[in-house]
Amino acid sequence: MKQRNFTQTDRHTFMYPLPKLEIAELIQLAHRSAQVSTECACARASFLCWESIPVSFPESQLQDVGTLMENPFEEPTFVEFHPAGTRYESSNAPIAPRYFPYNRCTISKCLVCERHFLRYTEAGGYFVDKRIRALNPELIVDASI
Repeated sequence: MKQRNFTQTDRHTFMYPLPKLEIAELIQLAHRSAQVSTECACARASFLCWESIPVSFPESQLQDVGTLMENPFEEPTFVEFHPAGTRYESSNAPIAPRYFPYNRCTISKCLVCERHFLRYTEAGGYFVDKRIRALNPELIVDASI
């Protein structure tokens, strides 16, 4: 039996069945999300900065549509991108897909109103914390490492 050689794209698909979103796709989803004005249970909080997902948040309404993870076989950097002195918890912190925590994120869409969110799981010490942030097109930057 002939052995198949898998490409990096094949490996990514096996590990993460979600498509890897490029910056243009991310910006497009963010603009689409920013135009949603429908009231929805997912928008009871603004999620302008990273927050723990509240117990009351309707996670069942979310569907993952893509990932920002570059390579599932390499540990992404923990370096953050804050050229203007923002911090992780800042509402105006840039969304830089190659930097932490965005390089570990999935992009999720609310199936009710079509807002989009960034999500990842913070795992440290003795806890696991699912985090969420609204996808804001004005904050997305294509910063290289």
